[in-house]
Amino acid sequence: MFGLTFEKLLLIGIIAVFLLGPEKLPHYAAQLGRLVRQLRDMANGAKDRMKDEMGPEFDDVDWKKLDPRQYDPRRIIREALIEDEPMKGQSAVVGRTGPNPDGAYLQRKRAREGALTGPAPFDSEAT
Repeated sequence: MFGLTFEKLLLIGIIAVFLLGPEKLPHYAAQLGRLVRQLRDMANGAKDRMKDEMGPEFDDVDWKKLDPRQYDPRRIIREALIEDEPMKGQSAVVGRTGPNPDGAYLQRKRAREGALTGPAPFDSEAT
């Protein structure tokens, strides 16, 4: 939990004894215990409320599938870009041969170089 080992917890306890003193330490330890119990009760109450509101579908939900820690953006992008089976009548795209000649970057570059001398394109549906 939070990367805390026994040694780190022991060190935190020793520092707390020196900072708080032996007189105040039992009071603060009791407050910490109450806080932990309240948090645990709130979490259990939220879980029970979810079970009540969702009904029998609560047990059918695959909670591991909804865990955001399982998502690796690199894997998701890789799976989206690579198709296992090409569509019927099409070959799999292995890679591009060069930049798109109609891409926005190349259009701006040609415009700066003066290659585009005609009027700006007009789209009647966009206005």
